[in-house]
Formats: sequence, structure tokens, C-alpha cells
Amino acid sequence: MLSLREPASAPTGMTFHHILEKIRYEGAYPTREQAEDVTRTVLQALGSQLAMEERTELAACLPIEAAQALTSQTPNRQPLTGWGFVKNLSIHTGTTPATARWDTGAVLATVGRLAGPDLLARILHQLPEGYALLFGQAELRRREPAAA
Repeated sequence: MLSLREPASAPTGMTFHHILEKIRYEGAYPTREQAEDVTRTVLQALGSQLAMEERTELAACLPIEAAQALTSQTPNRQPLTGWGFVKNLSIHTGTTPATARWDTGAVLATVGRLAGPDLLARILHQLPEGYALLFGQAELRRREPAAA
């Protein structure tokens, strides 16, 4: 049972406040509130792109507030490419694609570190092309089309 005196934290010991401060620094956001808005928006959008297994495992790596944002959306049946994800986020937030890309990178680089290399590799394998860069990783190979 969680203590009311201690905020929920991820297995890494990072609280939601710590994650927001990291994202605020990475994204150069002027306020914690702006970092929190961006974080919740990006996590909700990411949650709609992930398969249930990876989404559940990633949520377990995050503090409860971030996990709730990640799992609050129904998975999309037609996953977006990395660029499609950024464009969709841009439209949803009313920002430019460059701003949406910046926001996405600030959040997903932090989330990727919390996920760890094994889970991140599985997430990237499950997602369409273009997400590795959003997580701050090199996209070293193109996916091979599935055999018919």
C-alpha cells in the first residue's frame, strides 16, 4: 500500500516530480506546469501507439501519474510512423511540427531511459519506422516488410 506521505515512484526511484524536472531541463521549458502538460500529452499519444504488452510494461516503469497518462488512451488500430506521430501531435496541440518534435524528444528520451534498453528495444521493434530518433536512439536499420 502506498503511503500518503511519500509520492508514488517508478522502480528506479524517480518520482513524477523528478521526471518533470528532467523533462523541463531537457526541453528547456520555463515552468514545471508546461513540462507537465507536454509530458501528459506526449504520453497519452504514445500510449495510443503501443501494443498492450509493451504499454503495460512501460507503465510499470513509470510513476503512477505518468503511467495513468500513458494508459489513458485506447490503442490505435492504425499505428502512425514516427513522423506521423509528430504531425498528429502538432495538430492536436496546435503547435508547429518542429515544436511537437521538440516536445516529443524531451519526453521520450527520458521515458526511454526509464524503460531500459531491453524494453525500449522491444517497443521500437513493435512501432513503425521513425520512433528511434524520437526516443533519442539511432535508427540503424529499416524494417523488412512482413512476408505474405
